[in-house]
Formats: sequence, structure tokens, C-alpha cells
Amino acid sequence: MKKVVICLMTVLMCLGLCACGDSKAERSFFAMDTYITVTAYGKNGEKAVQAAQELMEGYDALWSIGEENSAVSRLNRGERISLDRDTSALLDRSLEISHMTQGAFDPLMLPVMELWGFTDKHYAVPSEDDIKKALSLTDVQGLHLENGTAYLTPEGCKADLGGIAKGYASGAAADMMRKMGVSSGILSLGGNIRTIGEKPDGSPWRVAVRMPFDEGFIGIVEVRDKAVITSGGYERYFEENGKLYHHIIDPKTGCPADSGLMSVTVVSGDDTLADALSTALFVMGKEQAEEFWREHEGFDLILLCDDGSLYITEGIKDDFTSDMEYEVISNR
Repeated sequence: MKKVVICLMTVLMCLGLCACGDSKAERSFFAMDTYITVTAYGKNGEKAVQAAQELMEGYDALWSIGEENSAVSRLNRGERISLDRDTSALLDRSLEISHMTQGAFDPLMLPVMELWGFTDKHYAVPSEDDIKKALSLTDVQGLHLENGTAYLTPEGCKADLGGIAKGYASGAAADMMRKMGVSSGILSLGGNIRTIGEKPDGSPWRVAVRMPFDEGFIGIVEVRDKAVITSGGYERYFEENGKLYHHIIDPKTGCPADSGLMSVTVVSGDDTLADALSTALFVMGKEQAEEFWREHEGFDLILLCDDGSLYITEGIKDDFTSDMEYEVISNR
């Protein structure tokens, strides 16, 4: 018997949205395969949240694998496509972060995701031979960016930018809203939270990190003008013969990552980096994630392990609170 569970709850929730005395503009909509809420305070708020919605819906039309005429769908059908500025930038960052993480983040994992049924919800545990064949199509060397165009080789190679696109979108939307005069706001895209500035009363935004597979929260991190992005196996999974299979696939094995981590939260001013790293570091596991953090700059981590142990990096030690015991990872 097979039991299928899709977790639709938002991974991160924002606390303390009340802004006494300040006008508030807010709208919610569905795009990029998730429910999105955009909130802005102060002048031009209504125009800013509308513009943010239009921007993200435009990105959805460009990058969704479910849209037949999207740039990514045409790329996946074997076409050589002309690149607009945003798609070019997103593909560039995808390759950059793939190399940075030594393949733990891979934008070409769609053949494997399809094999497991995570794209059409026809879930199944594939054979080792089928996994091996699908993995042969996931080498990022197959993504070619040349003279403002992109194409994929060999035949059957397919891109899926779902592990990085929401981060790019939230960062771009926040930048646009700032230019429109918004100095305080927040965007929620499923497990992605992006804050603009601080709360109107001058205090930091308080973002609660959800406890996987349960109600309640791991803890609360206070941030100003940063993204807080979480990935975990509880977001999308199915059960077969009593075993749980989640959607975060290890590019080395073609199977759900078994890294000892339950969730990874990345706190950074770079939304695109945070989105991709939340997945890549989940694949790597705690020890490799720690070393990666020590070797790179621009982000902090909240790591929840399968055994319930909790770790945070020292860059957010003064901004994180939790009812759980946790250990601070130092930079040595």
C-alpha cells in the first residue's frame, strides 16, 4: 500500500507583522508552484505589491516546467533558446553554485525527479538501472550558454530551476520594491522569506523556522533586509511499504538524500545563493555543511539533524532564540 503526503504548509512563518500607524498593502497569489504573500508598508505600497506580483508571475511564465511555452520547457524539448537578461543571470548563477558545491546543487536533475514521480505525482521507487540511466543525463556540462543562447546535450537532458528560481525572484522583487520607495516589507514564497529593511517600528523582523513533520517551531531568527530560506524532506514526500521517500535528491546517487539532516535554513542577503544552498547543504549533511560555511562568506545556517540536535552558525548567535537546546558552530 502506498501513502502519499504533500506538505502544503509554509515552512517559514513571519511573526509580528503588525505595524501600528503605518499603511499596509498586501496581496496573495499562486505562482512559481507555491502560495506567495507580498506585504509593504508606507507610500507606494499598493503599486509595489502589484508590481511584485506581475514580476513573479512573469518569472513563472518564463521558468515553469509546467508551462508548455516557457523558456525552460522549450530548452527541455531540445531547442536552442535566446536568453533574456533574467534567464541568463539565473542560469549563470545555477552553474556557478553547482560548481561551488561540487555538484550538490544540480539544475539538471529533472530526469531523475520525473523517474521518482515528483513532477506529476505518479510516485514510484525506480530500479537501480533506471536511476543510473537518468543520472547520465544530469551532468551540468550538458548546459551550454553561448552568445546569448542556451541549449542542452545530450538528448533527454532537462533543466529544472525550481531549487533556485524562487530565491532569484524574491531578491529581484525586493530590489524593485525598494526602488519604488518601500523601506519596510516582507515577501513569503513557501519556504522562502525575504525581508525588506526592518519593521516600521524600527525593530527587526522575527522569522519562525518551522519544526518538520510537526506543529511548532525550531526557533526564531531576527533579521533586517535578509532572506531566510529553508529546505527539508518534509516539504514533499511519499511513503511506500512503510518507508518515506522525499523530493530532495542526491545528485550522486539519484535517490532521496540520506544525510542525517531534517532541515537546513540559510540566512543571507543573497536570496539566490540562499535558495540553492538550502538544498545543496541538505544533500551534503552536517559536517560538510559546516566546512562549506567556514570556507565561504555571505550566509549563516540553522541545521536540524535527524536525531533532533540543533546547530546554528555564530553569525546569528545573537539573533536566534529557541526553546530547544542548540550548539553554536564557530569559525575557528
